[in-house]
Amino acid sequence: MPTTLTVHPWPDPVIDTLGFDPRSIYVETFWLPTLGPTSVLLMRRIATAFAEAPYGMELDVAELSKALGLGYRDGNSTPLIRSFERLVQFDIATPTAEDTYAVRRNLPPVNRRHIRRLPGYLQTQHDDWVRASLEEAPAEHARRRARRMAVALVELGTDAGEVEHTLHTIGFHPSICRETAEWAVRDPGREAGLPTAS
Repeated sequence: MPTTLTVHPWPDPVIDTLGFDPRSIYVETFWLPTLGPTSVLLMRRIATAFAEAPYGMELDVAELSKALGLGYRDGNSTPLIRSFERLVQFDIATPTAEDTYAVRRNLPPVNRRHIRRLPGYLQTQHDDWVRASLEEAPAEHARRRARRMAVALVELGTDAGEVEHTLHTIGFHPSICRETAEWAVRDPGREAGLPTAS
């Protein structure tokens, strides 16, 4: 088993703009039963790390395993490696070299085949979410997603120029990048404009 793994972003302009942050309620509600808790926690850790290192990072396998509550042991079938393999299985990560993975920053909507396997009440909740999202313009949805990411970056001490650059690197439209970066730095009450349920 490797002592470190290298992880870098897997860009996808559509999913990066319209997908769901791994730390979102959508992922916790609808992806968790499909991916499992360990893989979701792994994605959350990676998403937080990408906010600080947007071009990728090296992860210490032993430290990450312990931080996720998995313990640490040698071998290629450890819980951490199996979690990465599960992300690959669902097209959320892909191996790009030995001990190296490209990982999506955001997750797409859960596909219909997996929705049908959810408990009935979650299927109903997902249908309600689909109806509500169809009523929202794509540009507004993208703006809300960009604002969530910008707030996280500003809280880490990132200035407006770097926020704009990071959003552009992810794949947001340039006009949304500039507007969002200026808004996040300027508005001390910015959290009030962020919905919590998507």
